[in-house]
Amino acid sequence: MNRPTPRIPRRAFLADLGMGFTGLALGAMLFRDGVSRAADTGAWAPPDGLPHFAPRAKRVIWLFMIGGTSHLESFDPKPALNRHAGKTIEESPHGDVLDSPYTKNVRIAVPNDANGHIRHELYPLQVGYRPRGESGIEVSDWWPHVGGCVDDLAVIRSLWTTNDNHGAQLQFHTGRHSLEGPFPTIGSWIHYGLGSLNEELPQFVVLGTPIADCCGGMNGHGASYLGPEHDGVQLEVDPKNPLPFAAPGTDVYREEQQGSFELIDRLNRLSAVRYPDDAQLRARIKSYELAFRMQMSVPEVVDFAAESPDTRELYGLDDEETRTFGQQCLTARRLVERGVRFVQIFHGSNGGAGDWDAHSGLRAGHGRLCHQVDRPIAGLIRDLKRRGLLDDTLVVWATEFGRTPGSQNGDGRDHHPFGFSAWMAGGGVKGGVVHGATDELGFHAVDHRHYVTDIHATVLHQLGLDSRQLEIPGYKRLDIDHGSPIREILS
Repeated sequence: MNRPTPRIPRRAFLADLGMGFTGLALGAMLFRDGVSRAADTGAWAPPDGLPHFAPRAKRVIWLFMIGGTSHLESFDPKPALNRHAGKTIEESPHGDVLDSPYTKNVRIAVPNDANGHIRHELYPLQVGYRPRGESGIEVSDWWPHVGGCVDDLAVIRSLWTTNDNHGAQLQFHTGRHSLEGPFPTIGSWIHYGLGSLNEELPQFVVLGTPIADCCGGMNGHGASYLGPEHDGVQLEVDPKNPLPFAAPGTDVYREEQQGSFELIDRLNRLSAVRYPDDAQLRARIKSYELAFRMQMSVPEVVDFAAESPDTRELYGLDDEETRTFGQQCLTARRLVERGVRFVQIFHGSNGGAGDWDAHSGLRAGHGRLCHQVDRPIAGLIRDLKRRGLLDDTLVVWATEFGRTPGSQNGDGRDHHPFGFSAWMAGGGVKGGVVHGATDELGFHAVDHRHYVTDIHATVLHQLGLDSRQLEIPGYKRLDIDHGSPIREILS
């Protein structure tokens, strides 16, 4: 009986072939093998046909506020809360929001009254607001600098999610409820689909302290079944130690380290031929090669000593309250300028739910946190714009959910997944527009409702990717995983 000749895996064939050519680096070959990688020239026809269509953006800066920023005191102010403060929702003219088909297992808790009844008392806005820019979009007074950039923003006021606890942080990045386990994050999908515009820096960088283990941990910037080579790489904004544990000791000479890498590379090549489908091995080869190059390039990216006074002021580097986040935003600009595809900046991680989790003390807490990030974010947008980078850099601002119209603990607001806000700027997105709406109390997203993966789909679309064409054999995705681009905000 004739048996068909077993098909040699493509990667193994190329590795065997490469072993015969002096100087052919297997790591570089693996880097370009499999999924498409965008050419340094920016041409839109890489070998495997990706991007799927001509993109409007080349890179993404993803700003995520951990804990749940109040949409009511940021980008969706509701004057009805002031008019009816102290009334229960049922006593207000807007009591019908509790009968909405979107309400299920509602948590807008306040302490029970003497009869044991939960009173959903409306809590007034804790800060003023006013129309900003030529577009007249209403923005909270806690965001004066970002408000000054509102004509560059597309504000989306109609997001919803399904997790009413902080697992929603993971859900915002993967599209899946945290109880379903880890799935690839938006940054990992972009890394998988497009790769890098440079070979000196990671394709997917994480700045700030990621979400806590209780809320998904590294899964918030992890690649799950896409493979570890598509995980985000965490950097510190410290020029002396930007890559913890990645630099050799002070007693190791560069030549000695390079010799070690060359030996490891030869061993990895032999192993790659024998185990061509080993994802961990592919990631290891790439990490060794990239780590060696990064030791030279990363410290320069996070060295702010030579920055001009104008740039220092723009990002708030000389203000103790804004310095840390300002350094992260400036680092993000430098990274995308050097060809990094996806930069994810986390703000407000405290090892638990997150600093933005305002169950009490909302006025003081949000006021302080907004001050920390408002100037740096506005500085980032203005800096990208003046350098001509905003046209093809997509900036996304988000948080896992909003806060309740009702009060909690007297001076706070509870978690609120039924309606909240995000915004985008640059990268082919219209500026000075509002899309979608919540009801009069900011309770439900009622107009142009968008599940969080619609944000993902919009980002991917602007990068020229269709997530339905990024399917992985053996891993079925749900329709809701893919989402739909928010075309109304696209120019």
